[in-house]
Amino acid sequence: MEISLIGFAAVLVLVFLRLPIAYAMGLVGVVGFAAINHWNWKASLSPAAGTILDTVQTESLSVVPLFILMGMLVSKAGLANDLYKASNAFLGHRKGGLSMATIVACGGFSAICGSSLATAATMSKVAMPQMRAYGYSDSLATASIAAGGTLGILIPPSVILIIYGIMTEQSIDKLFLAGVIPGLIGVIFYLGAVRWTVFRNPAAGPAAERSNWSERLHAFKNVWGIVLLFVAILGGIYLGIYTTTEAAGIGAGGAFLIALLRRTLTWAGLLDALVSTIRTTATLFAVLIGAQIFQRFIVRAGMPEDLLAFVTGWDVSPMVVMMLILLVYIVLGCVFESLSMLLLTVPVFAPLVADLGLVTGDSLAATQELSLIWFGIVVVVVTEISLITPPVGLNVFVLRGVLGDVSTATIFKGVTPFWIADIFRLLLLVFVPWLVLIIPMTMKPIGL
Repeated sequence: MEISLIGFAAVLVLVFLRLPIAYAMGLVGVVGFAAINHWNWKASLSPAAGTILDTVQTESLSVVPLFILMGMLVSKAGLANDLYKASNAFLGHRKGGLSMATIVACGGFSAICGSSLATAATMSKVAMPQMRAYGYSDSLATASIAAGGTLGILIPPSVILIIYGIMTEQSIDKLFLAGVIPGLIGVIFYLGAVRWTVFRNPAAGPAAERSNWSERLHAFKNVWGIVLLFVAILGGIYLGIYTTTEAAGIGAGGAFLIALLRRTLTWAGLLDALVSTIRTTATLFAVLIGAQIFQRFIVRAGMPEDLLAFVTGWDVSPMVVMMLILLVYIVLGCVFESLSMLLLTVPVFAPLVADLGLVTGDSLAATQELSLIWFGIVVVVVTEISLITPPVGLNVFVLRGVLGDVSTATIFKGVTPFWIADIFRLLLLVFVPWLVLIIPMTMKPIGL
């Protein structure tokens, strides 16, 4: 246990010294593994080299560049603007309706884009001018964009869920399906946060004009492609028609066709999408390799087993242990960005949660699988909270960078009802696990 704690401390120091998290975890993992093996560097470097080769050759990781490319092509197709117009047509006439439309549009865009930061940055350019034109307060307008953007890491396809699935050896198909209901609950709770805000201060979100049904249908026609793509991806996975890897190929191909049909994709735009996909994929692969090297060191040092023995020595219920784990995540979220927090903690907490027995199945293997799928969604929801809470709040700082005339304090003040809503959603998912598991438990196996 002691050497594991030293390893964690070393990673934290290196990260605070601005060494990229991928290199920090990889370096500490290699040195720590060598220390455990009496400074046998061959015994340490050989597994690290194997990890690199195994990662780049893992077939399941091919979904990463494909889903990223899909998101890039969707952005190039200009669908964010049409999604906002469609949402606005149905919700804009209500008090706070433009903020509600922003959240719904963020949910739809993030379902294809898969990136919280990209969703927040894109929707700020689309929605902010409209909300300002109708006299919305900057705090509510920016908060709805920042909070809506967090949905990108939960509503499938989600890169973070892919990384979690690889780290815990769980089905990415089931993780994607498990994120559907929590994602929808997140949208509903965020709409409730908007209603609460305008109830307390009606001037913060005045109503806009009501659209007639002709205008609504016209607006909806412009987003049929993204709706069809989302249904095709998740529906095919749920019905067992194809795997996540095949769904990623269909998604990337479908996004390319949609961009061509809309005549919004230029050669320069296609080249930019491909180059951005390569850069993002390379960064994620480097992070994942570093995390797996560090994870091997943690497991070899025996930290998961020691932590389980330590926790089971307490005279407390498993739910209390889970609450303490969530508290750790909330505290870490105040100082760490989401991916770093996930990579550092999952190797330690996932084995512990698998053995707590909070979710039960018809066998030990089924119990552990369901527990880890449920825990993956819970972790992502906690990570969402970290994206809008001070002092880090990456989505907040993305908006601050895009909207230079809005202060950070204004945005943080506006997002308070939203992260409170997230806390309620988190507790709901913790105490009612079937909300997470009901869809993946009923999915059909591939080929049946």
